[in-house]
Amino acid sequence: MDYENAIEIQNLTVKYDGFTLDNISFNVPKGSIMGFIGQNGAGKTTTIKSLMNIVKRDSGTIKMLGLDNIADEIAIKEQIATVFDELPFHDQLTAKNLNVILRDVYKEWDETAFQNYLERLTLPYKKKIGEFSKGMKMKLQIATALSHNAKLLIMDEATTGLDPVVRNECLDIFLEYLQDENHSILMSSHITTDLEKVADSVTFIHQGKLLLSGYKDDVLETHGMIKCTKADYKEIDAEDIISTRLTDFGAEVMVSDKERYRNKYSGLVLDNTTLEEIMLFYVNAEKKEWS
Repeated sequence: MDYENAIEIQNLTVKYDGFTLDNISFNVPKGSIMGFIGQNGAGKTTTIKSLMNIVKRDSGTIKMLGLDNIADEIAIKEQIATVFDELPFHDQLTAKNLNVILRDVYKEWDETAFQNYLERLTLPYKKKIGEFSKGMKMKLQIATALSHNAKLLIMDEATTGLDPVVRNECLDIFLEYLQDENHSILMSSHITTDLEKVADSVTFIHQGKLLLSGYKDDVLETHGMIKCTKADYKEIDAEDIISTRLTDFGAEVMVSDKERYRNKYSGLVLDNTTLEEIMLFYVNAEKKEWS
């Protein structure tokens, strides 16, 4: 089946007691990595559980690999892989046991690929999973996720708890996986530096609402930081500001149209910014000023 987007989410709403995932829409283009960012509790896991049809939605539609995620749930789950922050395998099992179990679960289970990932990620074959460190458990999930020819990889905080060396190793594996243009990744993380390295696009949600979604380079290119004195800050129009961090030395002002404001405020220093700062300044947008 041919499809343009690996994931299409339209007007997704999920209501819990005290939380609403509010009319979320975004697409993950085929052959790309989308970074899915937001604070803990923003709704990232709820969105992912909706994709997997684990939670009941109130409204909206979801397509994955061109198929409806409810009507075609079984066909989709054969072709996708998920990595959650909690290991779904029993502590008494070993990687050897998993190989036997999963070759009966997945039609396209690849024992050779699994063995190669275990070696590459220095994971023992016969040690009980209960004796693994958190990092080893995450690496085991990634190894199993990538060993059954999945077309779509969905990860929820998969690199959390890994040391920087192992995180880089995993990011390299994800980029290799993407060498096949039919492969796609949705990667939820609050480690924005990881996403700056590997993501093609980013979607940012906050308190159940979509704040922005687009190509990562465009987001970084358009947003900027004005660093100025408090007196100069008072001259900036309020409607131009996402939010402002007040410091002992002056003000740092996030804006969303760098080129426009470079001309408008030509006397002020306008720097590039990062995904982490963009996230921080949007999260504080309701306050307008913070420190």
